[in-house]
Amino acid sequence: MASEAVKVIVRCRPMNEREKALSCQAVVGMDSPRGQCFIQNPGATDEPPKQFTFDGAYYESHNTEQIYNEIAYPLVEGVTEGYNGTIFAYGQTGSGKSFTMQGIVDPPTQKGIIPRAFEHVFESVQCAENTKFLVRVSYLEIYNEDIRDLLGANTKQKLKVQYLNLTEHVQKNACDWFLPPLASI
Repeated sequence: MASEAVKVIVRCRPMNEREKALSCQAVVGMDSPRGQCFIQNPGATDEPPKQFTFDGAYYESHNTEQIYNEIAYPLVEGVTEGYNGTIFAYGQTGSGKSFTMQGIVDPPTQKGIIPRAFEHVFESVQCAENTKFLVRVSYLEIYNEDIRDLLGANTKQKLKVQYLNLTEHVQKNACDWFLPPLASI
């Protein structure tokens, strides 16, 4: 897998019950070792499928544990070493974001990336003697122009976006960031 700071991973979910009842045709294929996804137009089977390449490609046969170990584990390990880390799940409604990120409680093998990451972080904290840790997490949903805090007391409440008006001043190949006075934020 690539070593860039940002990686793009695709996961194909299995057909849901509605799609099965409608006898929908599978149109997605994966070449996981190469990080490739193929999409076949069902109305044009004589045409080659469209091909897309990602940093990782996981088909419905891959479980969340495997995805966590290959994708999230290195990121979370960096977090335990003091670096920031973000996992951004994107996709249309019903595409499997919540299943991948949250999973289901029972059986434990179906845990999502978030509970696995929490276990990893807190096991690392517990093993580190004579070290103090500050652990902060955010879990937000961005839907259209609305943002909701999924860890907040009221997960249905839409958050107000606050713009900080950051500006950049470049001088002699050095960057200084100027913020407006705190009182104006």
